[in-house]
Amino acid sequence: MSSQKPKNDGQLNIELDDKTAEGTYSNLAIINHSVSEFIVDFISVMPGQPKAKVKSRIILTPQHAKRLAKALAENVHKFEQSNGEIKDYEQYPIPMNFGPTGEA
Repeated sequence: MSSQKPKNDGQLNIELDDKTAEGTYSNLAIINHSVSEFIVDFISVMPGQPKAKVKSRIILTPQHAKRLAKALAENVHKFEQSNGEIKDYEQYPIPMNFGPTGEA
């Protein structure tokens, strides 16, 4: 009998379940960092609503955050080559109030 290992060829088998494949809508991302990690909170803000919840939090190493930023920039460039410039409309300031406010 042969004891050959199956060839991998450097490919990664990635699974995507149905719930994850649906995705989560976000129209705001808040990024914080420490010396060892970047934290990206994805939030869905609805007009007229005084409160919004973090829908997803992704924690990255600084190296992975830099690779992600580069990959996003490359993909935005490719998108704009095919579809035209993405307009960056002026955003109204969003109040940043995490947690309850203090009262005396």
